[in-house]
Amino acid sequence: MQLTLNPRWDLDTLFPGGSESEQFQAYVNHIKEALADLSERVEQFIPQESGYISEFLQIVHKLEKTSKKLREASAFVSCLSAQNVKDEKADILVGQRSALSAKMGIITTKFDQKLIAIPDSDWKTLLQLPELVDIAFVLNENRAAAKENLSEEQEVLINDLAVDGYHAWNQMYGAVVGNMTVKIEENGEHKHYSVGQASNLLTNPDREMRKHVFKRLGDAWEEQAALFSQTLNHLAGFRLETYKHRGWRHVLKEPLAINRMKKETLDAMWTAIINNKKHFVTYLNKKADLLGLEKLSIYDISAPLSKTVKTSSYTEGANYIVDQFQKFSPKMADFAKMAFEKRWIEAEDRQGKRPGGFCTSFPDSEQTRIFMTYSGTSSNISTLAHELGHAYHQHVMNDVNGLNQRYAMNVAETASTFAEMIVADASVKSAQSKEEKRSLLEDKIQRSVAFFMNIHARFLFETRFYEARKQGMVSAHHLNELMIEAQKEAYCNSLEEYDPSFWSSKLHFHITGVPFYNFPYTFGYLFSLGIYAYAKEKGGSFEEDYIALLRDTGRMTVEELAQKHLNVDLTKPDFWENAIGLCVEDVEEFLSL
Repeated sequence: MQLTLNPRWDLDTLFPGGSESEQFQAYVNHIKEALADLSERVEQFIPQESGYISEFLQIVHKLEKTSKKLREASAFVSCLSAQNVKDEKADILVGQRSALSAKMGIITTKFDQKLIAIPDSDWKTLLQLPELVDIAFVLNENRAAAKENLSEEQEVLINDLAVDGYHAWNQMYGAVVGNMTVKIEENGEHKHYSVGQASNLLTNPDREMRKHVFKRLGDAWEEQAALFSQTLNHLAGFRLETYKHRGWRHVLKEPLAINRMKKETLDAMWTAIINNKKHFVTYLNKKADLLGLEKLSIYDISAPLSKTVKTSSYTEGANYIVDQFQKFSPKMADFAKMAFEKRWIEAEDRQGKRPGGFCTSFPDSEQTRIFMTYSGTSSNISTLAHELGHAYHQHVMNDVNGLNQRYAMNVAETASTFAEMIVADASVKSAQSKEEKRSLLEDKIQRSVAFFMNIHARFLFETRFYEARKQGMVSAHHLNELMIEAQKEAYCNSLEEYDPSFWSSKLHFHITGVPFYNFPYTFGYLFSLGIYAYAKEKGGSFEEDYIALLRDTGRMTVEELAQKHLNVDLTKPDFWENAIGLCVEDVEEFLSL
């Protein structure tokens, strides 16, 4: 790829015309018709009535086709609202999307409730039909979940009320953040940045600049604290009330079920991390020493050790990623090359974009799109590799049944982190000097610190916030206290200054699609490390094994996945200890340099 690549994505190959696309509106109308037909079929479906098996198979087939189309439309709306936060027509489409998703939620709720009426013996026989064997896991999962839910009427009501209640809080948060600006003083003049652009400045080699940006960002979040504390409280309140009525006592019940993992696995993972944090505290103290500080503050963690920060153009970053993927998995490299050339990536550094990065799938047209803001840092290259890992995961699943494509967030983060790891490891190995090697090693260690400390702080905060929320509304001041307390514990009191407003600045706390949008990242990181170690051991024959593992991610629990493909037990600490050991090796090498 020697030509200069265009950092703006192409959405017109999906639906021409952006938020005013007539083709997209026709597609949405087709979804509405499909949902109406599905709804009628499910209403009239009576289990065990004569000929019910034929009707059951038709409903399952239509569910799969319609859910793929709905995901396609949803992904397009996500892209529109992310690329231009001031696109009012995109905001209207976000509302339409919520309504369609709610309609689909009602249909699946009613259908799953009817599955309960099928006796267990008949159910087992049904799942042995050739058309259903492949999706038996998902159907079993849905039927089991339906048994734990409220009555059909109550679940439908919750779904309906969530559109303008629960999900609306998330939309309002996004709209407010999109319109926020941060005034930063640079070289004697004031500049206005979006939140995403300002956040990129926290990696500036000048500590005074980092401190200034951190302070200005803190002021911006503090201005909105009253509003965002409402968002967070009402989201949590909606969840807690729903859980209470369903008789669910623990707030982790839903996120664990969504991630298809056991509490024992989560506990084993955090225990192994806590037992190994001392190595990363040593690293943080050493970094403070190298920067000439008594202790690091939270805005120093990502600071470069060198005053000169190496930057790469978008094309250089892309070529580097493709080259490193090639050494490990030629198929992954070919896919990444295609994604760059077909402009599936929005990376331009401009105002008006929402902060953060994501990868979204278009399962009907078998495409993906990646969103981020690229400014040339090594961290940007890591993010780009990370999102390409997500995209590749979907790519190898394009011909898998749509109902088996809905893999959970923890295994979704596995493919992305694995891709990131390939690039990071290769960078360290090909370093030209001791200083460059130290810098690249440090970049790897920073990711370990993020997953073992930053994510742990989020998990601790959210767990404690939900307990406090059960007693009533939690003030912005108390949220600040809970956040600092969680950060101090997660970072083992190794920092001088913390980030009290992190609960308002982190989008993940305000997302409604997935509760506890934190621990799956750490799971994915360590699980991918385990896979990476396994891959290095297996050598050239690993590529097909890896694809087989990815294709299974939507049709088994994580414990079954690990047992089948890696022959390990995730409920025991051994796997996690071994994976963390690879990160500790990075710290030891860094200290020796």
